Amino acid sequence: MTIQEFRDYMASGKPVVGGGDVHMMFHLLSQEALKLTAEINGKYHTPEQLHDLLEQLWGREVPKTVGMFPPFHTDCGKNTIVGERVFINMGCKFQDQGGITIDEGAPSVTTSCWQPSITTLTRPTVRA
Repeated sequence: MTIQEFRDYMASGKPVVGGGDVHMMFHLLSQEALKLTAEINGKYHTPEQLHDLLEQLWGREVPKTVGMFPPFHTDCGKNTIVGERVFINMGCKFQDQGGITIDEGAPSVTTSCWQPSITTLTRPTVRA
């Protein structure tokens, strides 16, 4: 199963069967996320190094304007999308197997979800 097939299946809302292909892929991705978040959280990284680690963790291109103050934790890693100028403050925990999208310039947001779901955070329109 590819990462994109995993993402597509999780977005479908279908159940994940224990021991099935999707469950085993989730386990594999979780192990990779544990390894990468241990690296992110275990020592200082320059912003450029952190950017490279986030691209590895999320398995996609990350805008150069994304910032983060570790520590950071995620249960999957491969189902997070962030837009330009997103900042993730220290202590954030993502449960992203169902998908998390944080759009460009999103305001301070706290979100929590027990069941896998797709969460999209957008910046409200601001008019002068």
